[in-house]
Amino acid sequence: MIVLDTHIWVWWVQGDSRLPIPIRDAIIAHEATGLGVATISCWEIAMLVAHGRLNLRRPTDEWFATALRSPGFFLIDLTPAIAIDSANLPPPFHRDPSDQIIVATTRDRDWPLSSVDRRIVAYPHVRHV
Repeated sequence: MIVLDTHIWVWWVQGDSRLPIPIRDAIIAHEATGLGVATISCWEIAMLVAHGRLNLRRPTDEWFATALRSPGFFLIDLTPAIAIDSANLPPPFHRDPSDQIIVATTRDRDWPLSSVDRRIVAYPHVRHV
């Protein structure tokens, strides 16, 4: 099982060419075992669309319905343990609350994270795909 960062999930669902081939291959390899998406990613996507920073090519509710029916995908709920860890990540980590929750989610599950966000990839306290 792996956890997908928000942009990776969007790129996968939209067939975006920015999705690196090794990450695409990892997603395909984990479809049978599970592709986790932190619930905060839903909020992050909705906010990006609302502020005109992301075009989903269809209404947001339809996009989510399709994205969550994709093989292997499931939402990972925000639990108190994840919330607490997100506020107490070992330094150094930046202050983006969505990224903090996504990283804390991967740490809680002890699953690797798929991301190309340089700040997350450089963070030594989370495993990466």
